[in-house]
Amino acid sequence: MRPPPALRHRDFDLYWFGVVFSQIGTRGTVAANLYQVYVLSGSTTTTGLVGLAQAVSLLVLSPLGGAYADRLDRRRLLQATQLVALAVAGALAVLTEVGRATTPEVLGCVLLTTAAGTFDQPARQALIPAMVPRDELPQAFALLNPSRELAVLLGPALAGLLIAAHGPGLMYAVDAATYAVLVVVLALIRVPRLVPEGRRRSVWRDIAQGAAFVKGRPVVWLMMSLDLSATLFGAYRVVLPALTLTVLHAGPRGYGLLSAAPSAGALIATYPVYRVMARSTALGKVVLAASAGYGAATLALAQSPWLPLALAAGLLIGVFDATATTIRQAAVQLETPDTMRGRVSAIYQMASRGGPALGDVNIGWIAGFVGPVAALSLGSIAPIVYAGLHYVRRSRVERYSINRETEEAEQEERASP
Repeated sequence: MRPPPALRHRDFDLYWFGVVFSQIGTRGTVAANLYQVYVLSGSTTTTGLVGLAQAVSLLVLSPLGGAYADRLDRRRLLQATQLVALAVAGALAVLTEVGRATTPEVLGCVLLTTAAGTFDQPARQALIPAMVPRDELPQAFALLNPSRELAVLLGPALAGLLIAAHGPGLMYAVDAATYAVLVVVLALIRVPRLVPEGRRRSVWRDIAQGAAFVKGRPVVWLMMSLDLSATLFGAYRVVLPALTLTVLHAGPRGYGLLSAAPSAGALIATYPVYRVMARSTALGKVVLAASAGYGAATLALAQSPWLPLALAAGLLIGVFDATATTIRQAAVQLETPDTMRGRVSAIYQMASRGGPALGDVNIGWIAGFVGPVAALSLGSIAPIVYAGLHYVRRSRVERYSINRETEEAEQEERASP
């Protein structure tokens, strides 16, 4: 079997390997951060502050990260962000190994790493067109997206194994090594200096225009609100350490498996999701069903008394999340003209990435009062109810069809001056 055309380019092959390798370390470190904060504090409320640290960086710096990715040489910017993240991971590894790591120090490292990541992600995406021909770009992104899920799958599982073998400090040391690998890979790839030409416009004016567009396009912000209903109230990852250690009694290895289960479910769902995208016209109904299914699977996770049942619920969380996320992202892209896509994508990413971080704070805080089982059980009802209201009221989301909405968008663009 011949490899896909996108994999016949040396620079893209190197880049693909470096990004996947680095993401495995990053995802493993996030799982280790949650575990370490819970062990240090014994509090799910405090564990939720990991999400708050991520949210602060994501919501404040994401727009600037996108702007600077369009103003600086992207490869150099990406190398700089990797070096910052490497230094933070290395420092946390040393602090943990010598027994000096405290909860505030772990949270501070999370804040710094996420801040570097807000400048990292736009630069990663912008590099790809310089490595493959234009007609192979969809395939290149198609290869990178499942690879991200693979990293989300392997990273937490690796964290569980390393924590069980030696402690979270070993995971942080491995993460630092993966950043170093990506820095070397970026030095080896051959791409032109990516500095855009032309007059620079005000960043703040561009951000305001993007926000105004989203406000005036109901399908876009309704899709975002559907995303937020799941991530703000069905934030399961913040209570996974407590569920694993105090309810399931599964230890660090069980924590690693349970953290990885949703990504395994997302990988399993990859082919069915694309079949649905290709064949179904009633995608609004599908996204509502998947959103409600996510809530039901999260409820099953909260109520699971033993590990195999919890792992099955985790797999279903991944399946439903992958389905809903794919449709929401496609709808947002199709509803947005090319000239606005970057700004609208940045706003959507603030919801899709900032929502889970704020959800960790929300559910972690509630779990501090009522316990992890009750907190996640109550929160999981929100996406079920919200999706049901869309269905009963026959909202624009419920009636959404990519073919029909795309034609309407094209007509509106042709009619606009």
